[in-house]
Amino acid sequence: MDLGLAAEGVALAICARREAPLREAEASLREKGVDVYAATCDVGEASALDEFLETAKRRFERIDILVNNASGFGFTDDEAGWNVSLNIDLLGSVRAARKAIPWMADGGGGNILFISSISGMEAGPQPYAAAKAAIISYSKTLALRLAKKKIRVNTLAPGSIEFEGGLWANRRVNNPSLYNAAVASIPWGRLGTPEEVADLAVFIVSERAGWVTGDCISVDGGQHKGNL
Repeated sequence: MDLGLAAEGVALAICARREAPLREAEASLREKGVDVYAATCDVGEASALDEFLETAKRRFERIDILVNNASGFGFTDDEAGWNVSLNIDLLGSVRAARKAIPWMADGGGGNILFISSISGMEAGPQPYAAAKAAIISYSKTLALRLAKKKIRVNTLAPGSIEFEGGLWANRRVNNPSLYNAAVASIPWGRLGTPEEVADLAVFIVSERAGWVTGDCISVDGGQHKGNL
């Protein structure tokens, strides 16, 4: 997603918990010739997230696009699983939006994009699915509230996405039966790629999608079967 935005000439502020992958991403973005601010940050820590966003605002003077794409992958139905899902997936996104909204309003508008999951649109692994469903609901509410401020708010709901070092790449090796079941559930016959999600994300936050707000859009090769 960051590479897609960089290809459009967007200056970027990115964060991650781990230093090495962060610096790799930073280097790839700088190769695109755009200005990049990269800092380690755990978005589950409110003070750390606040500092990251404040520094990004000072660096670039304005914030036009906010993409909330963090997840703690809380798949265990216990206190630890619920805490990580609610604090990172949901509250991390809520805190970032609350911080950026006044800046966007002062700048005449902007775009907020939440990355949820098709798990938030149907019965899925708790508490991950519950947090992702809450993100969809929150996004819709924000979209209605912020329309008059010319701030568009949308959600993407990816299906099973595979990339090196990711959750599904790990499952392909360590849990092939689950991996194969996921592939079998997708009419397109394969898992998705980060680039396919990124292409849609870049479009949604661009002026070409200027009449799109309050929507949750699946990008999943038909994996989600519901009518809504």
